[in-house]
Amino acid sequence: MKSRILLAALGFAFALTLLTGCHGDGNNSDKFAKRVLSVKSTHSGARPIKVVVTTGMVADLVRNVGGSLVQVDQLMGADVDPHLYKATSTDVDKLNKADVVFYSGLHLEGKMAETLERLGRKRNAFAVAEYLDPSKVLTDEHKHPDPHVWFDVELWSEVAQVIGDALAMYDPANAETYKKQTTSYRAELAKVHAEAKTVIAAITPKEKRVLITSHDAFRYFGRAYDIEVKGIQGISTDAEASVRDINNLVDFIVARKVNAVFVETSVNQRNMKSLQEGCKARGHDVALGGELFSDAMGKDGTPEGTYIGMIRHNVETIAKALR
Repeated sequence: MKSRILLAALGFAFALTLLTGCHGDGNNSDKFAKRVLSVKSTHSGARPIKVVVTTGMVADLVRNVGGSLVQVDQLMGADVDPHLYKATSTDVDKLNKADVVFYSGLHLEGKMAETLERLGRKRNAFAVAEYLDPSKVLTDEHKHPDPHVWFDVELWSEVAQVIGDALAMYDPANAETYKKQTTSYRAELAKVHAEAKTVIAAITPKEKRVLITSHDAFRYFGRAYDIEVKGIQGISTDAEASVRDINNLVDFIVARKVNAVFVETSVNQRNMKSLQEGCKARGHDVALGGELFSDAMGKDGTPEGTYIGMIRHNVETIAKALR
């Protein structure tokens, strides 16, 4: 019994060493370490680890970092808006039976927030984006955090590290495997980040780099890749756009002679149609530049059904339309 306790303690110590070595923000590391060590249950040894996640973006990170050691059950599929998604009784049952739960956080899963927070008080549940350095998290005019951190690939890579560290602390026997897989995937993400910067920078002159979307999900993208972004709705689709919001955006598009706007796969297109009609009434035809993946990835089995494929699709669609 003593040897088992010693091994567990050594495992946690090793995983904590990995954690503090990977995260530069001390307060964040402390918060993460306390969260994991407060969980009473540890890995039973059963394989694979049953992981339940909310969105496709989080699911893809877990699959890449966990590999064959994890079995991922994703609650929200393609075209599902996480801002509006409500947990079913089946979802709650899955969450309660999971070994580990990962969700994005920063109030992305608005309708599920209470369920997820309550779950986190008794199980291994992690709001992964909430372990980022707070200074890197954008907020809206009401100081609400913008949850769409995955649109900065470099920032989302830090979330991959959070997941790798969490799995290593839950399953210390395989901590080295999680570390290697996390490092490998983060190297891939670094290449995609550099690629996106190059492609967007090729849209010239810079004044043409204006991204208009259905809701304000692309501010991290704008900051990371130097492109001006505006959305009809705010950072959550739960808030309806007003006539004034649409008219203000029409004024902007006409004044800047923006030639293309973009719809999102998980957001109703009616506001975008109103925006186009408003521009046409002002003598300016604005085309649909294409469909972007914002709060949900593509269907399983397609390139856009992976995080990297989704990012590449968006970058190429934006660049083609604005050029």
